[in-house]
Amino acid sequence: MDELLKNQIFATHALAGVGSVTLGTALTYPLDTIKILIQVGSSSSKQLTTTEIFNRVRSFSGNSGLYSGFGWLAVGRTLGVGARFGIYEILTAFYKDGREDNHVHASEALLAGLIAGVAESLISSPFELIKLRAQVTSASHIPNTSSLTEKVAVAPLMQKLLRGYTPDTKALNYSVGLLSTLTTKHPNMMSELQEYPWMMTGSGRPPSVFSVRKPSEIISLEGWRSLWRGLRSGVARDSVFGGIFFATWQSLHRAMLDWKAVGMNPEPRTDDEIGPLSPLAISVAAGVSGSVAAAASHCFDTAKCRSQCIVLPKFVSMERKLLKWRTPGKRFERATGIHPADRNLLFRGIGLRMARCGIASFIMVGSYFLAVDHLA
Repeated sequence: MDELLKNQIFATHALAGVGSVTLGTALTYPLDTIKILIQVGSSSSKQLTTTEIFNRVRSFSGNSGLYSGFGWLAVGRTLGVGARFGIYEILTAFYKDGREDNHVHASEALLAGLIAGVAESLISSPFELIKLRAQVTSASHIPNTSSLTEKVAVAPLMQKLLRGYTPDTKALNYSVGLLSTLTTKHPNMMSELQEYPWMMTGSGRPPSVFSVRKPSEIISLEGWRSLWRGLRSGVARDSVFGGIFFATWQSLHRAMLDWKAVGMNPEPRTDDEIGPLSPLAISVAAGVSGSVAAAASHCFDTAKCRSQCIVLPKFVSMERKLLKWRTPGKRFERATGIHPADRNLLFRGIGLRMARCGIASFIMVGSYFLAVDHLA
């Protein structure tokens, strides 16, 4: 009977957690779409506005375009947030062991949040990549495949390896000119060059994001490792977010408990004597913590989003590995996955992300408490 009751309680909390994360993600997803498009579409000389992005998405995809890729993010955030809070609770259980009031210091919450953020990043990264490709597609003009095929003839092997690729005839003619002194076994060297994708590196237009947006297309063209592209910046982002989020939340929770204890007679000796805080107060603390954590980790979020928006075929990755290509930038930038060209773009869309994370955290925590109270 006790085991059945424990399973029922666990199922209740799990259902409430999944529902709260999904609700918070759904209500704030348009903000995430606009934020992503500002991050990946802006340049150092041009900054897109919220109005421009909103009108562009509506013109190409309608109002439903604001929710492109929502299913992938909902699944990824459910697993990622579950891992974040689960690992945090496990780690803080060791800190609270033996303490009379089960209190966790802000420094301990910071360390536990940093570790929990690593697990969240590893789990949610593939879902975020597919979600981002869908969001970019919603604001992109997709050309007609038939008209593109009529204009440019692409070799079958090239069409298979580089989806959406348009060869640069001028570059091909230049390559033929360089090789004209060699003995040719084939009457048409132009067609032969098109059969070797590594000869096309740097020539023509690289595949567009909307040409490689489905999981099968991403894996076949870019490989399995591409699902974790931008992992360094993702780990830095989620670690900083998790650490700052839990440390700020714990500090606010402590301050609200001390404020509630003011004037109590006799003076409470433990937190249990003070009593629990109201769900509204806890939700407000979570919302503020989410906004602060989003501001602290936003530069890494921009770096991750911009790296995931780049289509990098497998043969190019292999070529870089064989040539021992070194990642540009300073030591800190290489360690955190920030490209030097993005230095002036790292804080684009920070207001939207602060609003999204703050509102999502408020809704997630508040709906979780309401669901648990209703189901229990």
